[in-house]
Order: sequence, then structure tokens, then C-alpha cells
Amino acid sequence: MSERPQNDDPDPNDAFDELVEAETDRDPDLAVIEAGSRTLRAQAGPPQGDGIPARPADPEVDRALRAVEEELAGRWGETKLDPSVQRIAALMDILGSPQRAYPSIHITGTNGKTSTARMIEALLSAFDLRTGRYTSPHVQSITERISLDGGPISAERFIETYRDIAPYVEMVDSREEYRLSFFEVLTAMAYAAFADSPVDVAVVEVGMGGTWDATNVIDGDVAVVTPISLDHTDRLGETPEQIAGEKSGIIKKDATVVLAQQPVDAASVMLKRAVEVDATVAREGMEFGVLSREVAVGGQMLTLRGLGGEYPEIFLPLYGAHQAHNAAVALAAVEAFFGVGSEHARTLDIDTLRSAFAAVTSPGRMEVVRRSPTVVLDAAHNPAGARAAAEAVTEAFGFSRLVGVVGASGDKDVRGFLEAFEPIFAEIVVTRNSSHRAMDPDELAAVAVEVFGAERVQVEPRLDDALEAAITLAEEEGEFSGAGVLVTGSVITVGEARLLMGRA
Repeated sequence: MSERPQNDDPDPNDAFDELVEAETDRDPDLAVIEAGSRTLRAQAGPPQGDGIPARPADPEVDRALRAVEEELAGRWGETKLDPSVQRIAALMDILGSPQRAYPSIHITGTNGKTSTARMIEALLSAFDLRTGRYTSPHVQSITERISLDGGPISAERFIETYRDIAPYVEMVDSREEYRLSFFEVLTAMAYAAFADSPVDVAVVEVGMGGTWDATNVIDGDVAVVTPISLDHTDRLGETPEQIAGEKSGIIKKDATVVLAQQPVDAASVMLKRAVEVDATVAREGMEFGVLSREVAVGGQMLTLRGLGGEYPEIFLPLYGAHQAHNAAVALAAVEAFFGVGSEHARTLDIDTLRSAFAAVTSPGRMEVVRRSPTVVLDAAHNPAGARAAAEAVTEAFGFSRLVGVVGASGDKDVRGFLEAFEPIFAEIVVTRNSSHRAMDPDELAAVAVEVFGAERVQVEPRLDDALEAAITLAEEEGEFSGAGVLVTGSVITVGEARLLMGRA
């Protein structure tokens, strides 16, 4: 069997390093994280009910899950985009096309996909539908990616699903030019688990792009496009227009497209695609949107305009204008799924919507994991995400002094990312996570010095030391000074910080 052609990154599994959960017996760096977490855990509050599962308590189940994770890790990493759905389509064929057993809502975009997916899931569940949700990457546990009825799939069911499809995966491996990738196998697992459940509707986030993404073997009744900006430019294109061309591939014939606010050239591409396949388009700012928002304790109070009318007094326990816009997109997607606005004007039950939105969580997105000083985690990893995070933390917290902890991947626009935070960070502590793709702290510091100046930059190669240093800097202001810490730069940095802070 042929190996996949190599690109400029020689390690075909390094992308998985950014995504698999921290396990101390696999990586010596993670052993350091576990040891360093003890002091920080003692200072943090109790774990929260955020849908992030811990390791299985049963040693046998834990060993079986680790074995599955290792088998998946041995496959082609998910960020190695190969422009074909041939292998996943072949696997779906052999499995009896489980992805056809339920309607689906398909989500693409650059930022906000996971939060929007979680909101859509919450709304659908509130209206008594059995839901399946597939999102990526995970914050701490691989089982987070597949959700049933609003909660992550159990470790036992994850293992069982893998074992059920493994013989068919081997069949496709043996007859295709390349073996199925990590992401392709995991996507097949999600679709199979949803059919086996069975679910009433699947909420599916693309892994990367759209047209050639492994998830694109579904025909979504609703296609959601969150804001498009520059990211993965080496794989998806160097302009919003080019990226939109790839992402528009999830728009299928006769579907409804829910389009968040977009750059003009990206929106034009999406609208053209919709016309080509006779899809209906609902645009933020035209058919739906945010009418008003006010900062509230623990989140924000919204008035949303949906496809069927206005929905006032919606409390969203998430911070930032970007999350308000995600909420508007999620509402429109659910309305479109239910057919609201298509034939006669009506609204969804407002009390049900209020309850659903009030229960939404999005771990690692403006998530508070400690008080006095306040420590906030946000998984922003590109300039657009950084700008949204900077605006959100400024608006919601009003810190008198904010210390940043940044661990980024080397393949990102690190300078653009740091420039977005420069106006709000008094100091920055640069570090690294355990990923092989993590940017070297000294290299990151060199860029940070150019952006912030040497006097505002501190280097701590270990993440636990970086957290300690940042908390110490914040505490120098005094207990009631209003200083805080923001940990950001990548999903894996946030995931490991959650572990250190006792959110596991």
C-alpha cells in the first residue's frame, strides 16, 4: 500500500499531537504538567459541569481507550488535507451509509464553529430532539468530539464504536491507495454512533474547509457558515474569497444556507454557490441578527431577530460580541431546520429558547477557571480570533492589569495574533504546550519582543511555570486590584491549562 506524499512537514502524525488529550505516560512534557498542576489545582475551584470528561475510572476501560487512541494516532494526522472524499465515501458505503439515517446541520467557517454547534445542539435538545454533535478539535478528551443527547459519548461506547467499524476500516485500507486518516475514521465513528443511537438530527462541524472535508459525505438540510477569515492559508487559500470557495462545498441542493456576517468577497462566493444549487439563503444583518446586547453578570443579555420574529431577553452565559453573533446564527439555523419563516411567520417558543441559551457552555472560550486573581482561558489561535477575544475580555472583565500567557503553534500568524493583544496585555509570558508543533518559546519571545518591547516579555518554557509567573505578576497588584490572567494561543495550550487548573 502506498504512503501519502509528504508535504513540507516531515511528521505525518504531528497534527495529532495538538489534538489528543494530555496523558502523562505518553509524553514526558505532560508528566511535568501533571506534577506542576498540584499547586495550581489547590488554588482553583472545583471542576465544573462543562461536558469535558475525565479519564475513565475503570482501569480496564482506560487501557482500552488508550489503545484506541494509539491506533488512531498511528494514522495520518487530521490537518494533512488531502483533496478527496473517496476513502471516507467508500467506508460509508461499506457501513451502509449511516450518515443518511438522519437529517443534519453542517457547519463551516473560520472561527466560532464549535460554540455555534454547541448552541444549535442545546436549542434542538430543548425542543425534545435527540441530537448528535461532532466537533473538533477537542479540549482535553477525544471523546468530547462525539456528543449524544447533549453530552460526550462514554468511553465504553467510543471503544465499542471503534471496534464495530474497525474491520470495515481495514477493508478500505487494503483497497485504497492510501489508508484512512485519523479524522476520516473518527468521522465514520461519529456517523455510525449517531445512526446506532439513533438521533433525530446531527450537528456536524467540518474539520477543515468544506468541499474535501471528510464530513462532507452528508447532505446537510441546513448549511451554516460562521465568519471567514485567514487561517490554514497553505491549505485553503490565501484570500477570504479562495477560502470561501473551499468552504462553500458544504452547500447542497435545496438546502438552507445560514450565513454569518462575511467579508464581501467571501459572501459573494457563498451566494453564487447557493444560486447554483438552488439553496435558500438567510443572511445575518438582513434576515436575522443581533438587535441589542448588554453585558450582564456571567454573560450577556440579548435581543435576537430570527427568521420568524424577535426574541427578547435571551441570557447567554458566554462573553463577547462574537458569541452574541454566534447565538444569532445558531437560532437562525434551528429556525431553518424547523421551517420557520419558509411559509408563514411564526416564532419558536421563547421560554424554551431562553432556557436552552441559558444552559449553553463552551469550554475553553472565555472560560473562567480561577478567581482572585481571575484566570481566563480562550482558545483563540489566529488574528481574527485574537481580536474577538481581546474585545471580549476588555468588555466583560475590565481588568486593571491583564497578563497574557501565550503558547502558539509555529504554523500560525503569530505576529498578527500578538499584535491583536498588544493593546490589552500589560505583560506577556510566552511558553509552549506539549505539541511537537508548538512554537519554540525563544522564537515566540523574539516576535513578542518586537511587538511588546523586551520589558513586557517574560519567557517560561514550561506551561505550569508560565501560569505561576503570570498569576504572581497579577497578584503584585494586590488582592482587590482587578488584575487578571488570559491564557491563549491554541486549543492544546488551553486544554493543558485546564488540566493544570483542575478542570479535569
